[in-house]
Amino acid sequence: MSEPRVRDVLQLQPQQQIVTVHGWVRTKRDTKNVTFFELNDGSCLSNVQVIFDRSENAPLAELDRAQTGASVRVTGTVEASPGKEQSVELHGTALEVIGEAPADSYPLQKKRHSFEYLREIAHLRPRTNTFGSIARVRNALSTAIHGFFQDRGFIYVHTPIITASDTEGAGELFQVTTIPLDALARSKDPEVAYEKDFFGRPAYLTVSGQLNAEVYALALEKVYTFGPTFRAENSNTSRHLAEFWMIEPEVAFCDITCNMDLAEEFVRHILRHVLDDCAEDMAFFDKRIHPGLLESLRHVAESPFRRISYDEAVEQLEASGVEFEYPVSWGSDLQSEHEKYLTEVVYKEPLIVTDYPKEIKAFYMKLNDDERTVRAMDVLVPRLGEIIGGSEREDRYAVLERRIAEMGLAPENYWWYLELRKFGGAPHSGFGLGFERLVQYVTGMQNIRDVIPFPRTPKNAAF
Repeated sequence: MSEPRVRDVLQLQPQQQIVTVHGWVRTKRDTKNVTFFELNDGSCLSNVQVIFDRSENAPLAELDRAQTGASVRVTGTVEASPGKEQSVELHGTALEVIGEAPADSYPLQKKRHSFEYLREIAHLRPRTNTFGSIARVRNALSTAIHGFFQDRGFIYVHTPIITASDTEGAGELFQVTTIPLDALARSKDPEVAYEKDFFGRPAYLTVSGQLNAEVYALALEKVYTFGPTFRAENSNTSRHLAEFWMIEPEVAFCDITCNMDLAEEFVRHILRHVLDDCAEDMAFFDKRIHPGLLESLRHVAESPFRRISYDEAVEQLEASGVEFEYPVSWGSDLQSEHEKYLTEVVYKEPLIVTDYPKEIKAFYMKLNDDERTVRAMDVLVPRLGEIIGGSEREDRYAVLERRIAEMGLAPENYWWYLELRKFGGAPHSGFGLGFERLVQYVTGMQNIRDVIPFPRTPKNAAF
């Protein structure tokens, strides 16, 4: 039988039960007769306080070794705690130090460390309150995402990480090659012999699983992907990563309205789940990271999402009289400052903006009859701006072929994507949600590098 977790011990009614728990020493304090330490095993935010009476055959040698950061196994009796922080504490009778942590060199002492410093010790930062809570929230959100789609009959599809096409047409790709780059750099021949490369052609890390997911949607009707994606964007902002995870559902026989309904239902579901499932961790973020966080999330979870067109959004922004950093005019993309203004000042609720100019959206989005706009949708929430981007996909072969050419893409790279429209094509829609953006939004963390276990950014792949 496995040993109970700290979370389980803290929920016990104190009846002097004898239990054995393991974990890491968070803090330690010695007096002449008593040693106190806080034990945490990652199962919850709270620690269990362990008390050893040093005068009653206490394991003194082990107590001296059990410094902050050490991993230990403790046996003791569960007693009522006189403190306000928790209802029970553990009165220790036996102690085993499993892994020592020298007190003079352990990087996580009892003080508040900056997030910048903790990025330098990413191998240890999960042991802090903040990063332990982030890990549990990521887990809860992942569970909610899979549960949402599985409960609605979606099939989970694993799309390739290595691809030959650029889904977005943006060109910000990491190339995958077995060609020896050192030799290539010394070569005087400017031509790259791709036929000698592993795949016999240029290959890249994927920026999206969407195109592959569409293949399966046009056979299984409702599918979703949830996996890593990559962007070689040389950006050092608090909102960008080179490697991140994406959730991308695709649904056949689904138009833009159906897509908006799904996106709204999805956002509300996952917010409700994390508020219920991670109450202790979310209270911590509300208190220590972003005061008012819980209220803002509940507002989104409980509010209907207003739906407006891009035209209406631009009209509101132009009439605002606000001097935005990025001027607003029809045909320009909405920036974060515009999206926040619309959700926080104008409408004061979540929004879904539709029908964007075709020039600022991807080739695969369905062209409207006006030939100026596409059936795109962006879901905007207060405090963040865009949280979801999606569209009804172009299902007409001739129009899609024309849009690929207009975007300057190579049609031969999309032959199979075009062919889907020839053999039993159907109207279909989908959207994408960056998982780390979601975690950042839910936790109130300011920098996206702090909501993924090991951030990959320009000049940074240390762990």
